[in-house]
Amino acid sequence: MRIRPVGAHALLIDCADADQVEAWRAELWRRRERGELTAVEIVPAATTVLLDGVPDPTTTAARIAAWPPEPTAPGRSAAGAGTPAAAADLVEVPVTYDGEDLPLVAEHWGVDVPAVVDRLRRTPFRVAFCGFAPGFAYLTGLPAELAVPRLPTPRSRVPAGSVALAGPYAGIYPAASPGGWLLVGRTAMALFDVHADPPARLTPGTRVRLVSA
Repeated sequence: MRIRPVGAHALLIDCADADQVEAWRAELWRRRERGELTAVEIVPAATTVLLDGVPDPTTTAARIAAWPPEPTAPGRSAAGAGTPAAAADLVEVPVTYDGEDLPLVAEHWGVDVPAVVDRLRRTPFRVAFCGFAPGFAYLTGLPAELAVPRLPTPRSRVPAGSVALAGPYAGIYPAASPGGWLLVGRTAMALFDVHADPPARLTPGTRVRLVSA
């Protein structure tokens, strides 16, 4: 783990892997809720955690270095301890598993299509971080050996609500957009509403199940 200054009032924590990112995200949220940390934003990514709006980055970095986070078991969320209520919830997303790339995923996994659907339905996912588009959550939970490549040529339009896989992640397109992920299904659940609080239905730390619609 390494802590670096980023600009005048921000810090970036470099982590070894996604589990360490989740452990630090939860620990920093805990510390902020207790009043032990001042940061306007705590933003996890694939291998980093950004703290923005830090009044004294040098002092804060020294304090963070003395806060080893509580360990998080691989594939499990630290939600529930220092996590906002919305993120501590389990969100069940109703999915119709009729994606056109299911046969391609089955080929990569070496199984048939029903086995792919069963695996996705049974997997406990967690939102590792958000990006790409407002409300787009990167879901972890699948083992590394089930990672799949993106399409060689992205589609010009992927419908809103499309459930898809790419690399080690699952994701749900909150709005129609171009995309190269492998489509496995679709949901009617609204994932981003600018008038809601918070606008994104799936936030870092949220536990997710992709249940059959």
